[in-house]
Amino acid sequence: MADVFVGIDVSKAYLDVAVDGASKVTRHGNDNAGRSELATRLKAARLVVVEATGGYELDLVRALQAAGAAVAVVNPRRIRDFARASGRLAKTDRIDALAIAQFARAMRPAQTPRIEDGRMALAGLVARRRQVIDMAVAEENRLEHAAPALAGMIHEHIAQLKDQLAGIDVAIALAIDADAALQARRAILESVPGVGQVTAAVLIAELPELGAIDDKKIAALVGVAPVAHDSGTMRGQRHIAGGRGSVRCALYMAALSAVRFNPTIKAFHRRLRDNGKRPKVALVAAMRKLIILLNTLVRRNQIWKPA
Repeated sequence: MADVFVGIDVSKAYLDVAVDGASKVTRHGNDNAGRSELATRLKAARLVVVEATGGYELDLVRALQAAGAAVAVVNPRRIRDFARASGRLAKTDRIDALAIAQFARAMRPAQTPRIEDGRMALAGLVARRRQVIDMAVAEENRLEHAAPALAGMIHEHIAQLKDQLAGIDVAIALAIDADAALQARRAILESVPGVGQVTAAVLIAELPELGAIDDKKIAALVGVAPVAHDSGTMRGQRHIAGGRGSVRCALYMAALSAVRFNPTIKAFHRRLRDNGKRPKVALVAAMRKLIILLNTLVRRNQIWKPA
């Protein structure tokens, strides 16, 4: 199978498998037996491509990688665009599997890395995720003034970056799944309304001190503790400063969600706004309260529960 390209359409219950150049599509259960059978059968394939499906693909990717198979996880939208460009307008599990197999041979996406070393590998993946997003944003900005002849190339690069991002997200999930301690920490962090997968991954990878130091220190480490600007009798306005920028950015996005959906943070933020605090001041205070809450939960090894 040295030159065989395989596409797998993943659903919650089934795995539909197609080999490029063949018309037959086989169906396997998305369970331990089905994944084990596929891993044995496909370990010598040139490349196995699966779509990112929000988590249903993770156990399959893990099984394939454990067997030594070359696996790439790609953005489903890229597959859809490729299928339309190839004249495949209908959509069934069988047709999707065939389209993925064709995509595998034509586009040869990069392999999703196999995770071996817990937190260090996770930190590298999180950093790479941030870099890819920055590149995609830069390309989106360039589109505004790009000549028509260049716009196509920019769109192609953006699509490639989105493919890479999908693979990185799967690799991050696998890195955390491979370490019981990281799994436990992720469960605690994601139990808090407002904290999603990306924020949890950033905190795990780039804030290992979480739960191990006191609340004032963790706020200062992130960069959400007000810094005094006083001299003699003059009392200057307090501003946040320093800290880990990447962690603060992730916490900012989490706080935007938390002030809407987390009852504790929402009530705190509303109280500050009702007392006349400016929006940015209130949001930074919410960020500080959120990181202190997370610090407390991790220290106590406790899942969040509404008051």
